[in-house]
Amino acid sequence: MSNLRQKIKKIIFGTNTRSGKLFDEVLIVSIVLSILTVLLDSVTDYHQNYGAVLYILEWIFTILFTVEYFLRIYCVRKPLIYAFSIFGIIDLLSIIPTYLSLLLPGTQVLSVIRVLRVLRVFRIFKLVQYIGETNHLVEALVASKKKIFIFLFAIMNVVIILGSIMYLIEGQKAGYTSIPRSIYWAIVTLTTVGYGDITPITPLGQTISAMIMLMGYSIIAVPTGIVTSELSFYKKNKTTTVTCTICEKINLDISSIFCNKCGSKIDS
Repeated sequence: MSNLRQKIKKIIFGTNTRSGKLFDEVLIVSIVLSILTVLLDSVTDYHQNYGAVLYILEWIFTILFTVEYFLRIYCVRKPLIYAFSIFGIIDLLSIIPTYLSLLLPGTQVLSVIRVLRVLRVFRIFKLVQYIGETNHLVEALVASKKKIFIFLFAIMNVVIILGSIMYLIEGQKAGYTSIPRSIYWAIVTLTTVGYGDITPITPLGQTISAMIMLMGYSIIAVPTGIVTSELSFYKKNKTTTVTCTICEKINLDISSIFCNKCGSKIDS
């Protein structure tokens, strides 16, 4: 990797360096301002009175993020790894709507362009990669994915059984017209959302509903506890592993020089 590419990489991906922190701060401010621009432009009064100014600002931010996107691709060892990563796709989705608006001229497609501009809100997800503790949260979620899957699988079985029972007890008169609709009711009740579009009318059905509501309070806390325990584990052992700043590969040995997924040099 050339010295220029290495310097660019340290600025863009080096969150622990002075220049890297400054770059992140400027980029965060730009992202927030660009989001505000999109939000204000969606308000009719602001669009009519300040549409030209907001349009110019949108292009300024788009050009800025485009330069940043191509600089990231330029300085990484394997550009395709970054381009098809989550953050790479988000970066692309945040800039393409403005360019698409140039390819779809004419008043008859203005409504389509307005819909495409909503994709610019994807810039808000770019903020995630500049929060240092995000990697710890991602590591905890990845480590606990099997436990969470088993938990969700168990919950799915519970709502299917409860939905089927309520379908038999309440029937179509109470709005439980099918088992899938009854399962929908069970999910809404178990999560304590309670839309009220379907309600039990029999004493037995109401008793079961009360039990499901009480069960929901304890069940909601389970995935939170799983992730919290993994977070505690990784905080205790965070000095033994590192995360690749290019492809977001986690649990790399701290003594590693290169990432075993994308081949990029790891900055210790």
